[in-house]
Amino acid sequence: MTSDPLTEQPPETAGLAAVVLAAGMGTRMKSHLPKVLHPLVGVPLVGHVLRALAPLAPTQTVLVVGHGGEQVQEALGPAYIYVTQAPQLGTGHAVLHARAALADHAGPVLVLYGDTPLLRPTTLSALRARHAQRSGTHVTLLTGLAPDPTGYGRILRDAAGRMTAIVEERVASPAERAIQEINSGLYCFDGPWLWSRLAALPIHPGANEYYLTDLIAVAIAEDPDSVETLALSDMDEMAGINNRVQLAEAGGVLRDRIRRHWMLEGVTLLDPATTYIDADVTLGRDTTLYPGCYLEGRTAVGSNCRLGPSARLVNATVGDGCTVGMSLLESCIVEAGVDIGSFNHLRPGAYLSSGVHLGNFAEVKNSHLGPDVAMGHFSYLGDSDVGAGTNIGAGTITVNLGADGHKHRTTIGAGAFIGCDSLLIAPVTVGPGAMTGAGAVVNHDVAADTLVVGMPARPIRRRTPS
Repeated sequence: MTSDPLTEQPPETAGLAAVVLAAGMGTRMKSHLPKVLHPLVGVPLVGHVLRALAPLAPTQTVLVVGHGGEQVQEALGPAYIYVTQAPQLGTGHAVLHARAALADHAGPVLVLYGDTPLLRPTTLSALRARHAQRSGTHVTLLTGLAPDPTGYGRILRDAAGRMTAIVEERVASPAERAIQEINSGLYCFDGPWLWSRLAALPIHPGANEYYLTDLIAVAIAEDPDSVETLALSDMDEMAGINNRVQLAEAGGVLRDRIRRHWMLEGVTLLDPATTYIDADVTLGRDTTLYPGCYLEGRTAVGSNCRLGPSARLVNATVGDGCTVGMSLLESCIVEAGVDIGSFNHLRPGAYLSSGVHLGNFAEVKNSHLGPDVAMGHFSYLGDSDVGAGTNIGAGTITVNLGADGHKHRTTIGAGAFIGCDSLLIAPVTVGPGAMTGAGAVVNHDVAADTLVVGMPARPIRRRTPS
């Protein structure tokens, strides 16, 4: 199994700080969940930004939060510095809230948006490298050539190609609106310069807000050569998410990246367009995914497996050489060489040892099945321990919920044979080599190598040990 398909590893960069703007209300999402926490291929929007940033090894990362700030902090954990922007008076005002945390930082400062999940680590590394190429650079910004630049600020340049201004669309002339080079809003600033100029940033005319883009004009006025640009080759990377249509479109881009990664790693996807793989899933070589598979969360699948069609795995671990049909596996462990048919449900806590066979319509919850257990069809094992080589007949049910309202365990020894339609009323132990007759209701322990039948089950003879 290989590493995260969404993270290429550029060289680490020392002396870098980062500010991630994640305070927006996200009103167009029409959701109670903060916009930056909406999931995309199993990771919140802002999580993708932080993953793109991580290979650069910033010494400090400040998240500027606002709406739902406590939820954001709870979701992302204590690895970051959190500051709250209230009220929210624009991007310049947001970055200013990070000044106290980074006032002593003498190196460059990356400013990113928490709703740009398509950014790549290599792009941020290139932005940092461009900023460091020449001393005296106050700011380096990402630009891009957009076939349709509507809604973006246009980049103006002089005859020598030097940037002279960013003009907003609403005040741009027809000639300026025809310019296709646009501002992404992602910057690398010289830290001391940023903090010394930001506090003096004037309120933007007609907006009653402080715009970070106005700092570009400040830098150009001081020294036209202090502003650098880096052109994006992939315009998808600057896409911000403002509504659920854009969320779905970004999800399509990320899924394409993931699918391409795994196919190049030796995984066969028979119909990539109908195969859904989350960012934290890992897959082994020579595994084949049939159409309609959903691999979610931190699922890990070994090599030489066959999944689907229409299999769904959520936080499941599957060993080498397994077959999984049209079944649902959740928070479970499946060892190597297990065969799982269709319409089965492995619920949290299920553990299938090597060589186990699950046929159809079987459900296993919080149970350990030993090597080579056969559970053909229409059975339920909950809170159970099943020994090696045991056969579970069709219609077997472990009755694990007692009259006291608590769950109890069932233990079945190695080599036992549980007849069709047996009910095992926990807590109960069926000894090694024991057998239950069809329709038996077992409410007392069964000795090893003993056959029991009836309701309630009673022993009728000893079995010859197998």
